[in-house]
Amino acid sequence: LGEQGLLVFCGVLAAPFLLPVTVPGMSTVLGLPMLLIGFAVMVSRVPWLPERLLNRSLPAATVRNVLQKVRGWAERFEHLVRPRLLGLTGGRVINAVNGALVIVAVVLMMAPLPLIPFVNSLPALAIILLCFGMAERDGVIIALGYVMTLVSTAYVGGLVVLVFYAGLRHEQVLEMLRGWFT
Repeated sequence: LGEQGLLVFCGVLAAPFLLPVTVPGMSTVLGLPMLLIGFAVMVSRVPWLPERLLNRSLPAATVRNVLQKVRGWAERFEHLVRPRLLGLTGGRVINAVNGALVIVAVVLMMAPLPLIPFVNSLPALAIILLCFGMAERDGVIIALGYVMTLVSTAYVGGLVVLVFYAGLRHEQVLEMLRGWFT
C-alpha cells in the first residue's frame, strides 16, 4: 500500500468510532494497527508486518464492494482536501510530530471509558484528520487534526481525572448518586 495507503487505512479504521458510543473492546482491536501506523509515520518507515500478512491478497469482489461504499463519502469531501501549507506535511521532524500526535490520539481513543458519549469520537476525528491530511499533503487538515487532538486530550483527560477522583472519594460519589435517585 505504501505510506499514503497505510494512512488512508488508518483513517478508515478510525471511522467506526465517529458514532457517539462504540462497542466496548473495539478500540483495542482496531487501535493496535493504528498505533503501528502512527509509530511508522513517526520514524518515517513502513511498519514491519509478518511475511504471512504481506503476501496475503484480498478478493477483488470484496475490495470493489468496500470501494463502492466509500466512494460517495469520499467524493463529497474530495474538493476540500488539496496540497497546501506543505510545511506541516513533510520532513523528518514534522513526520515525527505528526506520528506522535496520531499515537496520542489512538491512545486517547483506547482509554477504558466505555459507554461515555464522544470519548472515542473526538480522538477518532483527530486521527482521521491527521491521516488524511498527511496522505493528501494538506497542512490545513493536519492543523485541524492538531486542534482535535488538543480537544480530545482535554475531554478524555478530564474524564480520566474525574474517574480517578471518584475512585479516591467513592463514598462521597455514592452518596451524591443516591441523592440524585432518591
